[in-house]
Amino acid sequence: MPEDLFSSAGEQAEAAVAPLAVRMRPRSLDEVVGQQHLLGPGTPLRRLVEGGAALSLILWGPPGTGKTTLAHIVATATARRFVELSAVNAGVKDVRTVIDAARRDLAMTGRQTVLFVDEVHRFSKTQQDALLPAVENRWITLVAATTENPFFSIVSPLLSRSLLLTLETLRDDEVLTVVRRALDDPRGYAGRVRFTPEAEEHLVRLSGGDARRALTALEAASDGSDGDADLAEAIDLATLEQAVDRAAVRYDRDGDQHYDVISAFIKSVRGSDVDAALHYLARMIEAGEDPRFIARRIIILASEDVGLADPTALPVAVAAAQAVDHIGLPEGRLGLAQAVIHLALAPKSNAVIAAIDAALGDVRRGLVGRVPAHLRDAHYAGATRLDHGRGYRYAHDFPGGVVAQQYAPDPVDGRDYYAPSAFGAESGLAERLARLRGIVRADRPVRASAGGFRPRCTPEAPSADDLATYGEGSEPAD
Repeated sequence: MPEDLFSSAGEQAEAAVAPLAVRMRPRSLDEVVGQQHLLGPGTPLRRLVEGGAALSLILWGPPGTGKTTLAHIVATATARRFVELSAVNAGVKDVRTVIDAARRDLAMTGRQTVLFVDEVHRFSKTQQDALLPAVENRWITLVAATTENPFFSIVSPLLSRSLLLTLETLRDDEVLTVVRRALDDPRGYAGRVRFTPEAEEHLVRLSGGDARRALTALEAASDGSDGDADLAEAIDLATLEQAVDRAAVRYDRDGDQHYDVISAFIKSVRGSDVDAALHYLARMIEAGEDPRFIARRIIILASEDVGLADPTALPVAVAAAQAVDHIGLPEGRLGLAQAVIHLALAPKSNAVIAAIDAALGDVRRGLVGRVPAHLRDAHYAGATRLDHGRGYRYAHDFPGGVVAQQYAPDPVDGRDYYAPSAFGAESGLAERLARLRGIVRADRPVRASAGGFRPRCTPEAPSADDLATYGEGSEPAD
């Protein structure tokens, strides 16, 4: 009896000092906030918990979305033995020790063991391979959590033997539900602590869809207020800012500020003010703007405002977007910042957007015409009778790989859409473009360039001497 008493007292003391996020951990699937695509009736996870099937799981999702919570629920739903390992500090020996103990327990008592491996992507291939026999023979039920794409970070045999469940970042209203539950629940503050609406809104924004982060900030702000029965005022925004050392960014993601800040960001990059661009990037990140939205705008900027003046701009922007998608925030801020700095410092050109918009303008005005007969598909029976493909000149058969030939349909033949700027790598394209146009159009009159846009730099039309020098069959100069 005394042992039970001491055990109970010890558990109570441990619970009293446990972090708020641990105290508020859901005890059943019905208490879990968010992830409804995984928790609905008949879903594999609910069947696993309610039916007790020994099926291994891989939980993939951002931090604070419930991966550890779901592992505990799976373990406790059918009174399985629960063992937790962190891939940060556990080795192959630790894995084998758990497996051996699980086999003994299963043989002696029939009780199954749930092995929860947090950050399983940090396990080496050898460590992951050590899990395979236990998962294959169901000596353990593996529940592995990862924030990285499991198709890249987990060995295929282990992935194929497990059910992959993808968790999503919590919405603002879901984080708010978690926060208010912690304020009202006896495991939390049981109504003893309140927040002003502004502080509550900032708390949700700080979380970035991470319930654990929200509860940690709530606990930091509530420290010293808990238990004060005479607390007359709610915790305000200033108190929250001081507690979490992060100022609230006045930024409404659905209002004017959202559009104003992103507009200023775009114009700062376009205007080559790298410091202003980084300031607006930081404001968006701190305000909880979706990093994927920022990455999409950077990709657009790379083609719209830099283009071929720096041909590396678009690959850098795309790589930043992939990095954000792969690792999320906060680390993803580095890729975004790198792309912003690259684009802001790059030479600028709007020739790409001007060219495609001019071509689209002609198409929308009906300047389409029929594809010239010699360019039409000739790989079918009867094409010869229609003269399709007849007279086509294969460019590689001519010096320099360029030959005089009509490519565009008649209504737009000779129209100039692309006009390289005089900046960066694009500056060297103007002369080459003029020479190529001179060769390709050598047997046709030079026509006016397309209207409806104003390129920064319009290359001069090829002269009569150019047409003579770079005529049919001539190799263009370097």
